[in-house]
Amino acid sequence: MLTRGQLWRAVRDAFAAAGIETAGLDARVLICHSLRIGATELIASEGEPVGADERAGYEVLVARRLAREPVARIVGRQEFYGLDFGLNPATLVPRPETEMLVDFGIGHLKGHEDAAILDLGSGTGCIVLALLANLQDAKGVGVDLAAEAVLQARANAEALGLGARFEALEGDWFAPVAGRKFDLILSNPPYIARDEIEGLAPEVARFDPALALDGGLSGLDPYRIITAKVLSHLRPGGAVAVEIGFDQGEAVANLFRASGLTGVEVEKDLAGHHRMVAGYAP
Repeated sequence: MLTRGQLWRAVRDAFAAAGIETAGLDARVLICHSLRIGATELIASEGEPVGADERAGYEVLVARRLAREPVARIVGRQEFYGLDFGLNPATLVPRPETEMLVDFGIGHLKGHEDAAILDLGSGTGCIVLALLANLQDAKGVGVDLAAEAVLQARANAEALGLGARFEALEGDWFAPVAGRKFDLILSNPPYIARDEIEGLAPEVARFDPALALDGGLSGLDPYRIITAKVLSHLRPGGAVAVEIGFDQGEAVANLFRASGLTGVEVEKDLAGHHRMVAGYAP
């Protein structure tokens, strides 16, 4: 009978042989999830034998990861900006690079009382909810076309104690907030060109919702929609920031400028790739 330590290391090696870059981490996270223990408890109990039922449950999760399902989807949760977010099939897995939008928002709204924030294509709600967690007077709205994503965002807001300051609305871009204005509008929209989706990593192409990936033939369709109406939803001096693909900086910045936004800037992520475009209402 294998011990806990022997089992997760064997799985680590199997993941590595399958080309999974985060093999050791993934193996540990999945065994902890399967056994309902923490990482510290795993270390303290590595010599404990694993029963047949425990091993069978772990092996089910291992098979899913070998099929390239992301660990976050298997366990149903992902950390983002120091907070825990539940996932479902209609939501993207929150990614570290998207935290740039939160950093920008905190910087823009610092010292601003009763700020109103709009997150377009909000998914889990991770962007706007991370902002609300760090801006005690702010209120936020998350809009998503997928009803299941809206339900997940509401559940995440309640779990984080932010439900009283958050609205999750189902609809197409600005339609659910017609006539409303905001101090900050953020979005991590679908920005993958349609014919490039199949070539993405299998964790993305097979398991992320197509609705959250497909940016049209060029990948720029959502930015055209956003910039066409953004000024009518921004208060004077309000800001808008969007996540972009690494090769979309100039194109999206031009759309921002053409819409009448000022102070348009393209920002790079920690890897040195263009990742965010921001601008301001006059």
